Amino acid sequence: MTVTYIGLGSNLGDSREILAEAVVKLATLGEVKTSKLYQSPPMGPQDQPDYLNAVVQLMTDLAPLDLLDQLQRFEQEAGRVRLRHWGERTLDLDLLLYGDEQIQNARLTVPHVGVLEREFVLLPLLDIDPFLQVQGQTLKDLSQVKNANLTVCAERNWVQF
Repeated sequence: MTVTYIGLGSNLGDSREILAEAVVKLATLGEVKTSKLYQSPPMGPQDQPDYLNAVVQLMTDLAPLDLLDQLQRFEQEAGRVRLRHWGERTLDLDLLLYGDEQIQNARLTVPHVGVLEREFVLLPLLDIDPFLQVQGQTLKDLSQVKNANLTVCAERNWVQF
């Protein structure tokens, strides 16, 4: 079993319900733990709704690209359409971490690009593992964490199984 972390985001439709359904689907792939649910401003174009974000820790036997295929299938099932770069999304699932592996190929980069800079990824990761380190950096010590300004929308029990 490999410990993986999946970033979840949505800012179209009933985002909370869409993210909850995604967590239930992820649970079909292995044991899951969820972070709190956060609201954050869009990272890209500002003429779109705020996002709801969370992170799921998934224990899985799936290989990295097989897991990526499942994540993309779940996005498609949620009606994901890519309208523009960093634009609005029904569901965005990002493979943030896959054990301690570093992966770089045409389809996948792990750790995910920007994982150390994005507070909407860092705070949820720390909800699950307050001592998590990525690429030798202790996440709780990063300035983005210390200066974070996200709104908590729900505590860790926001998904009902």
